Amino acid sequence: MASDSTYFRSWDQNLFTEWHSRYGGRGILVYWHVERGSVVVHSQTLRASASEVAAMVEGAIRHGTTMSVEGNYVDSRGQSEVGFGVTRLLNVDLLPRIKQINRVWLYRPNAGEPGAYPNFQVALTRPIRWDVINANYDQVIKYATAIRTGTASTEAILSRFTRAAAHPAYQAMLEIGRAQRTCFVARYLLDRDLQREIEEGLNVVESWNAANAVIYYGKGGEISTNRREEVEMAALCLRILQASLVYVNTLMLQDVLAEPPWSDLLGPADRRGLTPLFWGHVRPYGEVRLDLDARLAINPAGTGRWL
Repeated sequence: MASDSTYFRSWDQNLFTEWHSRYGGRGILVYWHVERGSVVVHSQTLRASASEVAAMVEGAIRHGTTMSVEGNYVDSRGQSEVGFGVTRLLNVDLLPRIKQINRVWLYRPNAGEPGAYPNFQVALTRPIRWDVINANYDQVIKYATAIRTGTASTEAILSRFTRAAAHPAYQAMLEIGRAQRTCFVARYLLDRDLQREIEEGLNVVESWNAANAVIYYGKGGEISTNRREEVEMAALCLRILQASLVYVNTLMLQDVLAEPPWSDLLGPADRRGLTPLFWGHVRPYGEVRLDLDARLAINPAGTGRWL
């Protein structure tokens, strides 16, 4: 599963609206969790200053489906040392695309071994403080259990830790995250297939964000409401609309590929490039008249039924 945020402009009078430094305007963020098959499984409305790490954890744990999330692809804003620590405790493999990965420090596993790993000396820093983890392990597990069961939100816990950075449990979670991130960086640099997998997963959610820009009022949409409930409703309606788009596109692809000329022409590499998330046939402008008596000329899997 991949996750990322999308920026939407909204009214200045809305208390939920904040200035976004990267996009240069007032608005909100909608954080999406998209399955590799281009199906959205979770969405959240966030303030522009909200933590994407907390949103990533919430969506990975409480996505409202029966699927079990084993890994989550994110960009640089969706990962941090504490994010690695929380996801490790929740048994979710955090798989980020880290910007400027050449500046990430690798933590030594043991103290008293300055000559170990000679090929990594320029990237190595201090050892992991396993004593801090051992001394606060019970508290760390309690916080992780609270997140898993929904007793406390991830954002509330991380906000509390941010205000008290010297909290022993927070320090232990940071040490767990540093160890986990070191392991991930080593895997990422060694495994070329893992790099391709992360890029492929993030390309799916980036395509989802691009479709948002087209579908939501033709690249000029603005959330024109001051009520938070209506803002969340707008995001949920957009989620349903895009899920419907993916569903119809999938049926159209199946209908075309069922023809023998196309079935024989496409090879494995061509089929890997197929995606149900395309929107070139969508008309974002103009008048659209709904005819409930009309049906799409699609025959799903030869069932004899038409949509």
